[in-house]
Amino acid sequence: MRNWVLPDQIEDVLPGRAWQMERIRRSLLDGFDAAGYDLVAPPLVEFLDSLLTGAGADLDAQTFKLTDPLSGRLLGIRADITPQTARIDAHLLAESGVTRLCYAGQVLQARPSAMHHSRQPYLVGAELYGDAGIAADLEVLRLLVRGLAPLRDSGGLPPLLLDFGHAGIFRALLADAPAETVARLLPLIASKQADVVAQVARGLAHADALAALCRLYGGVEVLDRAAAELPPLQAVQAALAAMRQVAEGLAGLPVALSCDLGELRGFSYHSGLVFSVYAQGGSDAIANGGRYDEVGRAFGRARPATGFSIDLKELVRLLPPPPARARGRQV
Repeated sequence: MRNWVLPDQIEDVLPGRAWQMERIRRSLLDGFDAAGYDLVAPPLVEFLDSLLTGAGADLDAQTFKLTDPLSGRLLGIRADITPQTARIDAHLLAESGVTRLCYAGQVLQARPSAMHHSRQPYLVGAELYGDAGIAADLEVLRLLVRGLAPLRDSGGLPPLLLDFGHAGIFRALLADAPAETVARLLPLIASKQADVVAQVARGLAHADALAALCRLYGGVEVLDRAAAELPPLQAVQAALAAMRQVAEGLAGLPVALSCDLGELRGFSYHSGLVFSVYAQGGSDAIANGGRYDEVGRAFGRARPATGFSIDLKELVRLLPPPPARARGRQV
């Protein structure tokens, strides 16, 4: 056995790329700092029951587990940082107003989030707690786009595409459906299998609308089609109105927009707007985020929350390699 071989999709970051990642990390955190976001540094491991509490339970299959030799209790190595910031907001800060937090650090995942992704992403993110309004969603979206814009302008990053949807639409259409039906429909809608969705949803109040979600993706004109094709439920109309406000609020920023009403990533985690950022021409997201108002409930404070995380390793993979520099000590 070769003792220098690393596990699958666990890798070293070598000189050049490592400095590239570090410079981007610093630039992003400086931007977050200027916007009023306070830096936190949660631990790499926590007691498992705390790490997977509430919304974090969705991360169970992604979490490496081990026994703490000091306490004998089961520990988890974090697979995401958002649940940790929710714990910090709920218990350690416990502020009554708006709280803005940011972070940067590595996580470890049992399975990669996409075929070519690392199982040890380096995440840089920002979270806003305590504001349920669309203005908060727009704030974090603008923060994200403006943070990435310099890389597009001077660092060789291809033009950006923001793809967004709203978890509230699917929730409204399936408000009275059995949990097992919801679980069956989630992957079918995400993979745009409209005919199969129609079969599985047969007998539900909004079966036709659920199948329509598979076709409602494209430019922002999708929102007009959705208003015509989906039932006039109050929650659906509110979600479409929120998405229109996002499209209008991001006008003029260096990002193209697309809408996908069948985007159900993190459905049980997100409660409202959900979004991903791609470099145009790329198939894997470099950033993900959305609204998750229930994330702190298990910690005793279900505060409104919205935010995002950027995968630095995936981001630099899309950039030109930095120029080689002469090695050796400079005197």
